[in-house]
Amino acid sequence: MQTAHLDLFAWRNLPPKDEWPDLRFTLPELQYPDWLNCGVELLDRHVMEGRGGRIAVRAPGVAWTYAELLDKANRIARVLAEDMGVVPGGRVLLRGFNSPMMIACWFAVMKMGAIAVATMPLLRARELRVIIDKAQVNACLCDQAIAAELDEAIPGHQSLRGRVRYWNLADPTSLEGRMARKDGTFANVNTSATDVALIAFTSGSTGGPKGTLHFHRDVMAATELNTRYLVKATADDIFCGSPPLAFTFGLGGLVLFPFRVGASTLLLERAAPDVLLKAIQEHKATVCFTAPTAYRAMLASVGRHDISSLRLCVSAGEHLPKSTWEAWHKATGIKIIDGLGATEMLHIFIASEGDGIRPGATGKVLPGYEARIVDDQMRDMPNGTIGRLAVRGPTGCRYLADPRQANYVKQGWNLTGDAYLRDADGYYWYQARTDDMIVSAGYNISGPEVEEALMEHAAIRECAIVGAPDEDRGTVVKAFVVLKEGAKAEARELQDFVKARIAPYKYPRQVEFLDALPRTESGKLQRFRLRQPPA
Repeated sequence: MQTAHLDLFAWRNLPPKDEWPDLRFTLPELQYPDWLNCGVELLDRHVMEGRGGRIAVRAPGVAWTYAELLDKANRIARVLAEDMGVVPGGRVLLRGFNSPMMIACWFAVMKMGAIAVATMPLLRARELRVIIDKAQVNACLCDQAIAAELDEAIPGHQSLRGRVRYWNLADPTSLEGRMARKDGTFANVNTSATDVALIAFTSGSTGGPKGTLHFHRDVMAATELNTRYLVKATADDIFCGSPPLAFTFGLGGLVLFPFRVGASTLLLERAAPDVLLKAIQEHKATVCFTAPTAYRAMLASVGRHDISSLRLCVSAGEHLPKSTWEAWHKATGIKIIDGLGATEMLHIFIASEGDGIRPGATGKVLPGYEARIVDDQMRDMPNGTIGRLAVRGPTGCRYLADPRQANYVKQGWNLTGDAYLRDADGYYWYQARTDDMIVSAGYNISGPEVEEALMEHAAIRECAIVGAPDEDRGTVVKAFVVLKEGAKAEARELQDFVKARIAPYKYPRQVEFLDALPRTESGKLQRFRLRQPPA
């Protein structure tokens, strides 16, 4: 083991080596030195090579250059090391909205060889306590605006005594107050390429959240493949979007990818559809990362904004319905990239861009990754057959001290929990989550296929399909439907509508109307909540 870590908690809580995925570094650009610090590569390098005057981070009323961001990250790193006693390998909980300070804190943690544990802003105290305990967090940096839940979570954690700092606080003890007394230089820690850089927590629907460990090398590999082959980013790009930086989709799209090429990122604390569209118009953003739900919501007002600066839109977090893709393309002329990623894989590994996009298909495997469609015994299944998606490449799942590692990695392959089919041209077509495939009276029914059919109805704003228990058929298709404002529709009307478009046995035998679908903070649909019986 080679490591710069003095605190070996992460090393000691990696899964057994024989449960790791088979990591592949098949491309020349994935050959990394033994010692590598992703923070230095993504931030310091630009200043060292003369690009310090370029704008790195934009926000309403804020524009920091690479040199200014580096200065702030260095000062925060000194606060962590000198005032808070954090050592390489220590876990630092980061809690804030998408803001320049959140990025400065993340880079500070990277540069000092510690481990970032970023958390969603809307998490409650009981959820934060679980993360603090599982990651044995040593220190916290938090936006004062969302301090209440953290303040409630930290009592009883002796390791955090005197190791919490807040920003956006007019007080000499605040993070900014401490930073003002520090020098703007910092001796970066020369981490091993396989030192853990971050612990990304997934919102497990059963058994509690799972922490996924990612190395400095993983950060650089996912960044390199996405910027080179999918986004094709340049230094002139301005990235924007809505996913939280604590969500690896947001970390990649709003930090890693722009900083890989010396581009600029635009951060919005609350990127509601109209706010995001207005910001794109004002700042001439060129690349947008957000969820399918947001693209759908923006359709109502996209015509009232000048978003002609956009050259690329990327969607992830859940399947992008073909109807949403077509409506966005018709309204803007932009072909949305539908990317499949996972917290366990760090970022997108299946997607297509430009003329390679086939509406409705997720796309092809990104260079550097491999994928298979397998059955429950890990046997390959022929093209055109629905099966489990297995993937491997330079990144992969390593859960923090969690027996569920053995469920995610089989025979060196990551099993993402998605049911897919692959066509003869190598395109992957999403069918459902493996636990969302509905078996009703012996028929296999893909929930997203029924959703696609329902979404063609003029009255529907969004919908979700799950399986519901049924005494006669075992399980039946149930639709949860949100109607557009002012629209009306009855269950029988929607059922007949679906029967006319897909095989009649697939129609939703139960229909429930809701005001909104339950979603995570990152916009991902919480199907498990729809399956729960009414209270």
